[in-house]
Amino acid sequence: MTYLETTAQFYAEAAEVPQVGLCCVSTPPLQLPGLKIPEIMQQMNYGCGSTVHPTELFGEPTVLYIGVGGGIEALQFAYFCRQPGAVIAVDPVAEMRMAAARNLETAAAENDWFDLDSIKILAGDAFALPVPDQSVDIVAQNCLFNIFEPDDLHRALAEAYRILKPGGRLIMSDPIATCPIPPQLQQDERLRALCLSGALTYDEYIQHLVAMGFGQVEIRARRPYRLLDTYQYSLDTPLLLESLDSVAFKVPLPEDGACIFTGKTAVYAGAESLLDDQAGHLLQRGVPLAICDKTAAKFALQFPQDVMITDSTWHYSGGGCC
Repeated sequence: MTYLETTAQFYAEAAEVPQVGLCCVSTPPLQLPGLKIPEIMQQMNYGCGSTVHPTELFGEPTVLYIGVGGGIEALQFAYFCRQPGAVIAVDPVAEMRMAAARNLETAAAENDWFDLDSIKILAGDAFALPVPDQSVDIVAQNCLFNIFEPDDLHRALAEAYRILKPGGRLIMSDPIATCPIPPQLQQDERLRALCLSGALTYDEYIQHLVAMGFGQVEIRARRPYRLLDTYQYSLDTPLLLESLDSVAFKVPLPEDGACIFTGKTAVYAGAESLLDDQAGHLLQRGVPLAICDKTAAKFALQFPQDVMITDSTWHYSGGGCC
């Protein structure tokens, strides 16, 4: 049995009997005015973070969500996208699709604004999404792509890139590893299905996105997720997993490399009132400017005395240098 078959079997069982605590969700469900999330959806919230970021959901975009789970994030997306068929939820596991449909019927009874027609649940998987090229504004996935081995991850990212409109966004929440996970754990199919052994390091994760052609990546959150201890996992030292929420934009790659925003800022402290780096960045003295990591590295070399570069906060919500 392959790791994908193991994963499908595991989540078929989780659809029938909710596995409370299957994923260590680091934040409670997003609270929105008038949104009531059924208890069963909260029990089936199989994710490590959130892909629902209100700043990305202006203008009632079309959203394709990979891996419907209990339907909680499909419902949250529908809150912002109140048009027929605006949210497309794709899942290869029939039991999970049926469970999500039941849960959404419960949600419709509890939320008078929610129309079931706003969400379409389709059979399919991350490697063959059942929609045309350049047809959606947002692709989202929560705690799924970390399960894939490298070749399958490449295929899944290519599919997401294919169906996104120019300027569209891939919103993801996945575990990452603070150091490489040992091969013996990576090869454990059940641990991989449990989102515990397939995680990439942060640098590997971002490089996969850049290699696919996403020209800008923004980190929305980075927080502790799980600790793999030395007793249960036969490790020499404990290994911390983190939850990473990111948004990757389908925009052209700049000639000097992708813009990766991790929450850094530049603060000019020179004698003049304004610093112009002649590359499109204007810094007002004493006023922090959000910058991507690439620009931060350039400023550190160009203006080591006059510009302070703050550390990454791992929370970024737009604005700044690009």
